[in-house]
Amino acid sequence: MHELSLCQSIVELIEEQASVQAFEKVTRVCLEIGALSCVEPEALAFGFDLSTRGSVAEGATLDIVNIPATAWCFGCNRTVDIAQRGDDCPLCSSARLHVTGGEELRVKELEVV
Repeated sequence: MHELSLCQSIVELIEEQASVQAFEKVTRVCLEIGALSCVEPEALAFGFDLSTRGSVAEGATLDIVNIPATAWCFGCNRTVDIAQRGDDCPLCSSARLHVTGGEELRVKELEVV
């Protein structure tokens, strides 16, 4: 379960920011998770609760924003939603797509005290 190591990295990032920005407690963490990021949101939420114990983020609410997978189609020159890598364009059936969104895992915002 690589989500646990991702959670530990997120907690390290939060702890660094707590030191730099001088806050003592995080009450909410908002993460953006892309559909193509290979991250399971439920597993990440479980790992988050474990990883935050004893940290400034212990007890923080975790909000997950799911980011859809998008790609630029060279066939019809449009941005389209895709379900997975390797999909054809849903508008023109072209196989010439470049993924433009949905790969991210980002700490979007922190609510701190």
